[in-house]
Amino acid sequence: MLPATFKLCAGISYRHMRNMTGLRKNALAAIHQELNRLAGPGPSNWISQVRRSSLLSSRIQEEEEYNEEEMSYVKQGENALQKAISILSEQDGWTVETVAANGDKVLSKVLPDIGKVFKLEVVLEQRPDNLYEELVEKMEQMGEWNPNVKQVKILQKIGQDTMVTHEVSAETPGNVVGPRDFVSVRCAKRRGSTCFLAGMSTQHPKMPEQKGVVRAENGPTCIVMKPCAEDPNKTKFTWLLSLDLKGWIPKTIINKVLSQTQVDFANHLRNRMANNVSMEMAYAC
Repeated sequence: MLPATFKLCAGISYRHMRNMTGLRKNALAAIHQELNRLAGPGPSNWISQVRRSSLLSSRIQEEEEYNEEEMSYVKQGENALQKAISILSEQDGWTVETVAANGDKVLSKVLPDIGKVFKLEVVLEQRPDNLYEELVEKMEQMGEWNPNVKQVKILQKIGQDTMVTHEVSAETPGNVVGPRDFVSVRCAKRRGSTCFLAGMSTQHPKMPEQKGVVRAENGPTCIVMKPCAEDPNKTKFTWLLSLDLKGWIPKTIINKVLSQTQVDFANHLRNRMANNVSMEMAYAC
């Protein structure tokens, strides 16, 4: 079902098919049907919430407001989210890569046609709304607190949920992996108390490949933030990461770099949120 769904959605990107409202309706219906199948018996809370709220089933009249280029990005973002959800909903086959002293865990899995993907699972002492604001609404500030990122720039926003970004990563210690840049389409969704940020590589006329920087590829990627069942002021934070760094880098090094990047990200995010709280308290005084 997944390949058929993706082909149906991809068809919308062709010029001679984009104005076919019936096809778009069929594509949305197919995506929603796939979400129902993925939920299956006894779905986890966040998968069930996706199903109930029709996460990807945007109304056709809203889509009519987009031009052909914008609609293409919207569909790419929705496809990234749908594919990431299908990966995260499969609980079997994950291998533990690393477990930090504080319980932060990175797992991995090899998938056909994608390769090795990594999954970070942590608990953060912040509400999902606060994390969503930092990671989505303040996305371009990430380079200020995450030393693994040099810059994040929004190239284009499409509606409330979709944007195209350009990110530049910093080199790893010892320059084992040099700087990389990415052009990504991102799909941000909020349904109830659960927040999603998915993405995948794309192309954009404002950002062709840059001389001296390797253009890497990502996707599907997805961050899922939902309140912990035992404490709604804490967040169960899951980050699915899939990257092709390009270049001649041994897989053993890539695997180590990517898993460590996820652990580091969790720590940098904790520090950022703690600093935000400290600043708020200082202003209050």
